[in-house]
Amino acid sequence: MSSAPPPPPPILNTSLALHRTLLDFLTVSIHTLLYTRSLYPPDTFITARAYNFPVRQNRHPSVCNWVNSTISSISPLLQNNNVARVIFVVYSEHLEVMERYLFDISRFPIVDPKEKMTEFEDASRGLPNIVDIEEQLRATIRRLDYTSSKLSPLPENCTYTVAVELRDEALPPIGHPQPWVPSDPNLQVGKGGERLGEDVGGVRTTPVRLVDAGDFVVEMWVEEGRAKVDECG
Repeated sequence: MSSAPPPPPPILNTSLALHRTLLDFLTVSIHTLLYTRSLYPPDTFITARAYNFPVRQNRHPSVCNWVNSTISSISPLLQNNNVARVIFVVYSEHLEVMERYLFDISRFPIVDPKEKMTEFEDASRGLPNIVDIEEQLRATIRRLDYTSSKLSPLPENCTYTVAVELRDEALPPIGHPQPWVPSDPNLQVGKGGERLGEDVGGVRTTPVRLVDAGDFVVEMWVEEGRAKVDECG
């Protein structure tokens, strides 16, 4: 029996398509980082495929539920044009910032949520990028895997979370239940990305890759915190 064919590459011709492609990419990226940074034992991961490339996925139901819930919580913020960056943060057992993996999407187009399924008027935004976006995302996951695996090892018992940086004009999310809480003061930023917290920016920065496919523009890099450099080198 042959396996099912892979899903077709995305057509990035609507705001909704951009957001769905990003959320899928973030899901793969988080599982990749959980594996490469040894946040869980290697035997808790299985090999899956994404973008026609082998990737690691944690198989523990609680971990998968946490990742899926986090991604679902990001979705409404994206639709309301609130997100400038998504950040995967690794903490020591003493809650010191070890590493931050930043996904900058500040160049995504701002589209009225009511128009999320309306096709872009400029055809060059979506259709020519069908194959290109899959190639770029595949190369980015490969690069993220390589870059994160080459960093110095983390101390034992690290934990992690996902944070978002809002656009300057965005209002903080409110409602009940509320899946988001304010970041620690040492990770706060001001308007225009102004550094307010002492851990913003880290002490060592490593670029990962820029994905540039029409309106789908994601820049990625890693920041290593002072606490990690002082403890692990």
